[in-house]
Amino acid sequence: MKSDAPADLVRTLTRTEYFTFGFGTMVGVGWVVLMDDWLARGGPAGAALGFLLGGILLLPVAATYGRMVRALPDAGGEIAYAEGIFPAPASFAAAWTMVLAYAIVCPWEAVAVGNLLARVFPGLFNAMPLYEVAGRTITLPRLAVGLLLTAFVAWINHRGIHPSAAAQKILTFALLGLFAVFTAAGFARGDSANLAPLFARPGSAGAALSILLVLQIVPYFMTGFESVGKGSEEARPGFDPRDFGRAILAAAMIGSLFYVTIVLAVSVVFPWKTLVTEHLGTEAAFERAFSSRAVSRLILLAAFLSLVKIFNGNFVAATRMLFGIGKRRLVHPALARVHPRHGTPHRAVALMAILTGAASFLGDAILVPVSEVGSLAVGVGWLTTCLSERARARRAGRPLDRGGVLAWIGAAVSLAVIAMKALPFVAGSFSRSEWVAFAGWSALGAVFWAMRTKD
Repeated sequence: MKSDAPADLVRTLTRTEYFTFGFGTMVGVGWVVLMDDWLARGGPAGAALGFLLGGILLLPVAATYGRMVRALPDAGGEIAYAEGIFPAPASFAAAWTMVLAYAIVCPWEAVAVGNLLARVFPGLFNAMPLYEVAGRTITLPRLAVGLLLTAFVAWINHRGIHPSAAAQKILTFALLGLFAVFTAAGFARGDSANLAPLFARPGSAGAALSILLVLQIVPYFMTGFESVGKGSEEARPGFDPRDFGRAILAAAMIGSLFYVTIVLAVSVVFPWKTLVTEHLGTEAAFERAFSSRAVSRLILLAAFLSLVKIFNGNFVAATRMLFGIGKRRLVHPALARVHPRHGTPHRAVALMAILTGAASFLGDAILVPVSEVGSLAVGVGWLTTCLSERARARRAGRPLDRGGVLAWIGAAVSLAVIAMKALPFVAGSFSRSEWVAFAGWSALGAVFWAMRTKD
C-alpha cells in the first residue's frame, strides 16, 4: 500500500521488551481501585475463577495472534490481518474498534492517577472542586496531574520507541517484584475464614452468575497481550518471528495468574464483604490487616508504576494502529507520517494525546463504564483476527491443523465476549450510556473514514 511516511519506524525491540509491552499493556491499576467492584460482582471464588477461566478461554485467541503476527508483522494489526479478506469498510470498522480498546485505557489511567494520589494525599487531591460528572466531583489537582501524565507519556512516545520500551521494561519488572513481596506477605498473614462466603450470590445459580459477571469484564482487563503485534514493525534486525507468539502467550498466562493471585491475596487478608460495603481499595485492605501504613504505601507505589506502564503500553499500541491504518489511506495519511529523527508516528501520537486529554475531563465517572465498553471493543478485534486466520488458511489450501482448531475456538470465545455485552437480556450487558459512548467512537471513525485520501 502507498504510504506518506517519509521515514521508517526504528527497529530496536527484543523478545523481553515485547513481553513487557504485552503484559504491561494488560495489567494496570484496576487491581487497586476496582477491587471492590470485582468482589461485589463475584466474591473471592467468583472473581478468581472468572479471571482464571477467562485467561484459559483466551489462550486460543493468544495463540492465533501469535500465528498471525509471525506471518504478517504489521503495525496495523487487525486491519492487516483482515486486508483482502473483508471489504475495506468492514476491515476499517474492525480496526477502528480495536483502536478504541487501547485508546480508551489512556484516559482511564489519566483519571486513575488522581484517584491513586488522593489515597495518599486526600487533603490535596480532593481539594478545589471544579464541576461534577454523573455525581462524581472533578477537582483541579486530579485533573492537572492526569493532564501532566498524558503530556509526559506523549513526550516519551514522541522521542522514540527505545526510551518507551526501556521505561516499559523497568516499570514492569519493578511491579512484578513488589507484587511478589506484598502478596507473599498477604498469604502468610491472611485467614481463610475471610473468604466466606465464596461467591457474591448464594446457591449454584448464584455462583454461576457471580463468575459470569466477572467474566464480562475479563476481556477489558486482559486486553494487551495482542498489542505485541502493533509493535511488530519495530523488532530489532535478526529477530526470530516465533518470539512474537512466545511473548504473547507468556503475557496472557502471567496476566491471568496476576489477577487471580491478587484477588485471593486481598480476600484472605481482609473480610471481603467489609471491603465491598466500605468501598475500600486493595491498599486499604492490606493497611487494616497489617496495621501498617508502610504496606499500603508499598502497594500504592506498585500501583503507580503499573499505571504509568499500562498508559505507555496502550498509548504505543493505539498510535501504531493509527499509523497502520493511515498507511492504507483509510484515514487521513498524515497519521502515517514518521518523524525523520525520532522514527515515531508523531502525528498519531499528537492525536492520541489530544483525545486522552479531552476524555480526562470526564473524571472518575468513566472508570467502570470504560471497562464495559472496552470489553466489547476488544471482542470485535479478536473475532476479526481469528476469522481472518481461517479465511487465509482456506485460501492457501492449508488443511485444518491444531492452529486452525484454536482459531475456531478463539472465534467462538470472541463472539461470546461480544454477545455478553451486546445482548440486552444478558446480565451485565451494555447500558444506554455505554452504547452512547460506543456510538460516539463509531461516529468519530466515520468522520476519519470520510477524510481519507481516495486514489
